[in-house]
Amino acid sequence: MSDTARPPAAELLLDNFATVIGQTMGWPPMAGLTAGVLLLSAEPMTVQELQDELGASAGSVSEMTRLLIANGVVRRFKASGTRHFVYEWRPDAWAGCLEHQLRQTERLRDLAHDAVEQGRTFDEPQRRRLRAMADYYDFMVTRLDSLLEVYRGELRTPDPKRRT
Repeated sequence: MSDTARPPAAELLLDNFATVIGQTMGWPPMAGLTAGVLLLSAEPMTVQELQDELGASAGSVSEMTRLLIANGVVRRFKASGTRHFVYEWRPDAWAGCLEHQLRQTERLRDLAHDAVEQGRTFDEPQRRRLRAMADYYDFMVTRLDSLLEVYRGELRTPDPKRRT
């Protein structure tokens, strides 16, 4: 960890991110900790700054930031006038998280519909289970898509392509 002193509340929050969010999302603790550091950071951070702050290797930081980008909460970009990429907590991170959940659920819905097609010759109990799976994921995709639309509209979340 860096030599910069953090308030005790920030330390507790980072510990919670490392354990609770990491475990809940199925992430390694370092991913939760990286998420917490970026969420609390006032400025975008380079890989080196993240390494120093986390006490982690470049490989670990790279892997954790890729995971957080894939989950929709962090973005990577080149700051103007610099050669290095930086990472920051997305201004619309929670919408990004919901978008990620929607994409995952759409993939599962597609799998379910493929399974229904492939299982046409199965016995009725198996066909019924596959149809129930497809119905569930159809329901979830519709609801998540609607939820994302409401969330974006009500909170007027910024466009992720524009830095605020």
